[in-house]
Amino acid sequence: MELSPVTKRSAADEVHEQLLNQLVSGAAPVGSRLPSERKLAEVLGVSRPVVREAIARLATSGHVEVRQGDGAVVNDITRTGGLDLLPHLLVAAPDGAVVDPSVVRSVLEVREHLGPWIAEKAAARSADALTVPLTAALAAIEGAGSGPEQQAAALGYWEQLVRGADSIAMTLIFNGMRRVYEPLLGVLADAVAAAEPAERYRTLTAAVLDGDAAAARTAAQAVLGGATGVLGGFLDRMEQS
Repeated sequence: MELSPVTKRSAADEVHEQLLNQLVSGAAPVGSRLPSERKLAEVLGVSRPVVREAIARLATSGHVEVRQGDGAVVNDITRTGGLDLLPHLLVAAPDGAVVDPSVVRSVLEVREHLGPWIAEKAAARSADALTVPLTAALAAIEGAGSGPEQQAAALGYWEQLVRGADSIAMTLIFNGMRRVYEPLLGVLADAVAAAEPAERYRTLTAAVLDGDAAAARTAAQAVLGGATGVLGGFLDRMEQS
């Protein structure tokens, strides 16, 4: 295995992050033009090549279109973006102290709808192989001493199910959703953990290890549906406040 020295985050990374946040927040509306390289370099205190590299990354992602002599024109990120944008969309305040409830709801909805498919495929494809890892993951849930600890253990549990589902596309989707969900644990973990008691995970585990795909789907719906329902009213109040 060949490894390279780890380098600090580059200035281009920082510029790219700031510009992407401007696009996500709507500060740079669709169809508008980013400031010139010269202007951005002056405001950000970096060189023009650094700005050029950051804009090139946005263009590669499809978030902007660089037109010769016309600068970088902002595209609709809802048409060009992937799961990598969710962490940026999640934050509703510059300091990250407030999250966007509509994005939180969408994360919970995706979680609720993909989970049963994952459980069904894991039961059908990998029941025997999951005996040891899934039993250990269940024990971690049962032994959790707090909401955040339980939800961290639950993420580990679902990681085992995703591996058992044996779908690279679903694995990548899960990885992206996990990166979004983990920062929410401090805010949502207690409520979600209360809505997803360990006994529901025991039922799900039994169905998967029995290789009963239909029962696994039903059990997964019972596990994940509770959190969406419990948090729905809370998110509604956040949106109305």
